[in-house]
Amino acid sequence: METAIAFVSGSLALLSDAVHMLTDAFSIILALVAMRLAARPAKGTYTFGLKRVEILSAQANGLTLLLAAVWLGYEAVVRLLHPPEVTGWMVLATALTGVAVNLAAAWCLSKANRASLNVEGAYQHILNDLYAFIGTAVAGVVVMTTGFARADTIATLFVVVLMVKAGCGLLRDSGRILLEAAPAGLDPDAIGDRLATAPHVAEVHDLHIWTITSGEPALSAHVLVHPGGDCHAVRRDLDTLLAETYGLTHTTLQIDHEDPGGATDHAPHPAAVSAPAGAGAAPHCANGHGPTHRREPHAH
Repeated sequence: METAIAFVSGSLALLSDAVHMLTDAFSIILALVAMRLAARPAKGTYTFGLKRVEILSAQANGLTLLLAAVWLGYEAVVRLLHPPEVTGWMVLATALTGVAVNLAAAWCLSKANRASLNVEGAYQHILNDLYAFIGTAVAGVVVMTTGFARADTIATLFVVVLMVKAGCGLLRDSGRILLEAAPAGLDPDAIGDRLATAPHVAEVHDLHIWTITSGEPALSAHVLVHPGGDCHAVRRDLDTLLAETYGLTHTTLQIDHEDPGGATDHAPHPAAVSAPAGAGAAPHCANGHGPTHRREPHAH
C-alpha cells in the first residue's frame, strides 16, 4: 500500500520507508526462525547446538540494510539533480500512519530480551524506521508549505544514513562473535593477569575468551600450579573468581602442575615455546596461542 502511494505521490522518502519496512518484516521473520533453531538442544556434531544461527541472522539483517541503503542513496542523488513533483499531503498522511505503527512495534519489541543480538537487530530495524517516518513527515510538511520538492529527497538521505549506521553496527557486532573475539568489556590480558596472581598459580597460557551466542561468553585456559599445590582447589577458586568478578560461568580450565625442574617463577615455562624436533618430553602446549601470564611483570 505504501509503495503504491509512494509512486502516486512521487515520493522517494515514502518508497525508502516502504523498503525499510520490508526489511523490518524480513528481519522479524528471520529472528523468529533463528530463535526457534537456537532453542534446540545440542546433539550430534553440533556440540553447541544451533545457537550461532542467531548471529547469522544478525549478519543477514545488517547486509539487507546496507544493500537497501546503497540503492536508495543512488536514487536520492538522481532526484537531487532532477527533482520530480511530490504531493506533500499524501507524504504527510502516510508518514504519520507509519509513525503510529512503528511506535507500537518498537514498544512491543522493547520489552523483549534485547541482550540477544538477533532481537536487537529487529528492534534497530523498527526504531530506524520510526525515525525515518518522522523525517518523512517533516519533509511532507515542508513540501506542502513551501513547495520545496527536494525536501523529500533530503528525508530519503536521512533514512539512508540511519540504515547504514544500523547495518554497520549489526555486521560489526555479529562479525566479532563469528571471529571469536572477546566480548566487549572483557579484557583477556587483564583476566589472564588476574588469574596468574591467584594463590598457588604459577602460569596461565592458551587463554581464550569468546562468545558462543549473544549473552553467552565462554573461557578456556591452561593453568600451571606450583609443585605441591592442590589442583582441584585452584580450579574451584578460579571458577568462583571468573563467575563472581567477570560473569564467566561457561569455563573450561586445564590444570597441571608446573615442572619443578624446568620452570621457575622467574623464567619462561617451556609451555610457551614450541618443542624442537627430536626433543625429549614435549611441552604442555607445543603450539601455544597468545601471551603467557605470570605473577611478575611480563609482555602481552
